[in-house]
Amino acid sequence: MPGGTDRGVGAVPLLSFERVSKSYPDGRQWIPVLEQVSFQVHDGEHVGIFGSRRAGKSTLLRLAAGIEAPDDGRIAFEGRDLAKMPALQRDRLLRDRIGLLASDDWRPAKGERVVDHVALPLVSDGATMHEARRRARQTLHWAGATGFADELAVSLAVGERMRVMLARALVRKPRLLLVDEPAAVPSPSEREDLYALLRRGAREHKAALVIASEDSGATRETDLLMEIGGGELLQAGGESGVVVPLVPRHAPRQPGGMERAGS
Repeated sequence: MPGGTDRGVGAVPLLSFERVSKSYPDGRQWIPVLEQVSFQVHDGEHVGIFGSRRAGKSTLLRLAAGIEAPDDGRIAFEGRDLAKMPALQRDRLLRDRIGLLASDDWRPAKGERVVDHVALPLVSDGATMHEARRRARQTLHWAGATGFADELAVSLAVGERMRVMLARALVRKPRLLLVDEPAAVPSPSEREDLYALLRRGAREHKAALVIASEDSGATRETDLLMEIGGGELLQAGGESGVVVPLVPRHAPRQPGGMERAGS
């Protein structure tokens, strides 16, 4: 399987959602985005989440990263409840153990070079600037971003930004890589190259990978494929044959041949 891993009976999931719900206000009403969603991601697994725009993909990933809290339910990383962690501990977790890539979150400092954008997180961990830049350049080379390592970060195109964001995430060797809508890259050929790079990066760095996209090409070659929509998360299958207990509140629909896990 592309990114699967052997796990023993009773192994603690790397990431788990247990009956998680999340809604947002819209005037006088609340719009449900997730309704009692449950699933697990284990070490080394590659998971694809397919869904249309505004289906809840970004919300799910932000919850997984601990940036937002659920209204109901429990989200755990390495067995620890994210909502019960102090804010500083969650922030540290997002820097060290969880990498989140989202094109909308690209906010480099004014005047910052690409190599320094990748290196500075290592400096905050205690590395010297010389060592941090050396490691940053190695990772940028791996990501195919050597050609603009010394350019201003604010000058990059979308595809270049995604490569730099991947390098910045992987330079700290996270256990979980969350990728939100890599299809934002405009060129079809560039998108395919990026998808392959994301899969290779997770595999070579031994990280679990969760890609959420409206482009089915981004979610190919995953161990588990799921579809999100209407607050529900439905299992579409995968190469590993993993069965994940997804628990929507309402009776499941059957979009595109999807089926409720465990059915």
